[in-house]
Amino acid sequence: MAVYTDVSDDELDDFVAEYAIGEVVSCKGIAEGVENSNFLLVTTRGNHILTIYEKRVRPDDLPFFIALLEHLARGGIACPTPVHGQDGQALRRLGGKPAAIVSFLDGVWVRRPRAEHCIQVGEALARLHLAGQDFRMRRQNDLSVTGWLKLFEASERLADGVEPGLRAGIAAELITLARDWPRDLPRGVIHADLFPDNVFFRGETLSGLIDFYFACTDFFAYDLAVTMNAWCFEPDGAFNVTKARGFLTAYQAVRKLSDAEIAALPLLARGASVRFLLTRLYDWLNRVEGALVRPKDPLEYWRKLRFHQRVAGPQEYGLS
Repeated sequence: MAVYTDVSDDELDDFVAEYAIGEVVSCKGIAEGVENSNFLLVTTRGNHILTIYEKRVRPDDLPFFIALLEHLARGGIACPTPVHGQDGQALRRLGGKPAAIVSFLDGVWVRRPRAEHCIQVGEALARLHLAGQDFRMRRQNDLSVTGWLKLFEASERLADGVEPGLRAGIAAELITLARDWPRDLPRGVIHADLFPDNVFFRGETLSGLIDFYFACTDFFAYDLAVTMNAWCFEPDGAFNVTKARGFLTAYQAVRKLSDAEIAALPLLARGASVRFLLTRLYDWLNRVEGALVRPKDPLEYWRKLRFHQRVAGPQEYGLS
């Protein structure tokens, strides 16, 4: 979450008047994340989240996201649900850009995840995958192998200015991933961005999942790799196998991984590292003036990639 688009009071009042949610009491920008402009919108009838869609979110994809949130909520997944206007529409425009209001979820995200948190995230991710299996809409993952190459081409000229040798290291890894990337693993709807700031807890209990705007149709095991990368490394860069074992064991208690998925996990973890290395690198080199958020360090994911390149097999993630 971040704020890239400012909205005048009159624009906001007119926008909110299209919904039956009362009058605006306050609207405060949320300065976390990097993709869309998000606001805590308080009205006379309660709290909501207002999102103005920016950057990598294509307007044509928005009906997928809205329908997915509604489908998952019906399937028992605690996630934001879109608020429909008095005309029945959930999507409209604000500040010249697509925008929507969704329900507010109680809870906070944990800054220092422990193994107990990782276990609950594993269970929640498996339930999300199962709940989305009968969702009929499809969305291609534009930030997979082909998309990584395009991102690299946009950043490679300046990559070595961020870290000497980064350009050659990424180029070599992209060749390996393009050659060896799996073709036939189980797939369906994935979150694709389940970082700690997208998971809420109330006390010690997971209370909801948010920010589905990278959700797409791809390998379930790739989603596991993305999430493991986000939750199972310590601030000093060390991989925590206890957290990973708890996360993966809890996932498998709900949805059993196939042998092929387990075997592919180290390669998928490398791909997941490259995905966030490249998007962070691009954002680092193309900073948006006036945004309330500082771009995240791409080298965090360079270090994670180097770790996964040395992994001998899935047993090093705590899998038997």
